[in-house]
Amino acid sequence: MAGEFRIEDATAADIPAIAAIYNHAAIHTTSTWHEYPRSEAEMQAWFEQRSRDYAVLAARDVTGLVGYATYGQFRVPSGYRGTAEHSLYVTQSARGRGIGKALLAALIEKARGQGLHILVGGVSSDNDLSIKLHTDMGFVETGRLPQVGRKFDRWLTLVFLQKQL
Repeated sequence: MAGEFRIEDATAADIPAIAAIYNHAAIHTTSTWHEYPRSEAEMQAWFEQRSRDYAVLAARDVTGLVGYATYGQFRVPSGYRGTAEHSLYVTQSARGRGIGKALLAALIEKARGQGLHILVGGVSSDNDLSIKLHTDMGFVETGRLPQVGRKFDRWLTLVFLQKQL
């Protein structure tokens, strides 16, 4: 059934699909502030580090990979070791089916299992759906950084949301 999906650990075989989802977001949205596609080699290196040290989760339905979520190092100094920043992407065609919520819930559990204390999301202020998803999942807005990014010839505001695990 098209509405069914499952969440599981991503594998190296998922890298091309993850890259396609991410690169679509980079080119067409403010979900990421990267402005250019990332190469498969870049995504391979990213995946190897993330899946080894943190987590990369995949959402799959009968069509294949329709979303992914991950978290990684928040800041470099060791004092931040209990905090991670996450990201989450769902293909346009799979939105509205609860996949984002399921990915975020699974990511929260993974982070708890790794002993993390805080999960942080950095979301563009124009991404109302992502902000709502996060607040619905118990994240609270902890800060706004006005006009710290620029994409599509406009200034962007970064909203920090966090959840204590």
